[in-house]
Amino acid sequence: MRYTLDQGWIDQARRVPSPNCGPRPLGVAVELLVIHNISLPPGCFGGDAIEQLFTNCLDWRAHPFYAEIRGLEVSAHFLIRRCGELVQFVATGLRAWHAGQSCWRGRENCNDFSIGVELEGTDELPYTDAQYTTLAALTDTLIASYPGLCHDHIAGHADIAPGRKTDPGRVFDWPRYRASLAPAGDAA
Repeated sequence: MRYTLDQGWIDQARRVPSPNCGPRPLGVAVELLVIHNISLPPGCFGGDAIEQLFTNCLDWRAHPFYAEIRGLEVSAHFLIRRCGELVQFVATGLRAWHAGQSCWRGRENCNDFSIGVELEGTDELPYTDAQYTTLAALTDTLIASYPGLCHDHIAGHADIAPGRKTDPGRVFDWPRYRASLAPAGDAA
């Protein structure tokens, strides 16, 4: 599958614009892809709670867990559902609020120079074939579109926020994912 990126939006993605974003610092280019996981409530899939969270519409009373995240204003550029559906919340040229306190190769504030992709899932439950397929196609498109991105500029949330975050978790199959990517230089 090939995706088309047009003015920061993937044409084939379902758009759900989030207000939780802002401009990247002047002169800062996209140089990192960060892979996360999310499920709301934890361990529950489907439904619209993730989209509601990223658009500041979550009913904080709808589940006891939501009291722990009440008032949180977060987003990611993309969400890949269990079925492989690609949802986009923030244009790739903008700074989404996904990484929090973070550091990659000595650079702090990873939100400034990264694109965040959430996989609907948990640290313990394997991701679906459809998710790996969508993630590989999305990654190839982003690498082809951003000269600062490459196979070596992909990290998990746990890698940029060690001790604070654990996602995408031990069940994320990094070798499978990396093997599914187009060879370096062939992503276009």
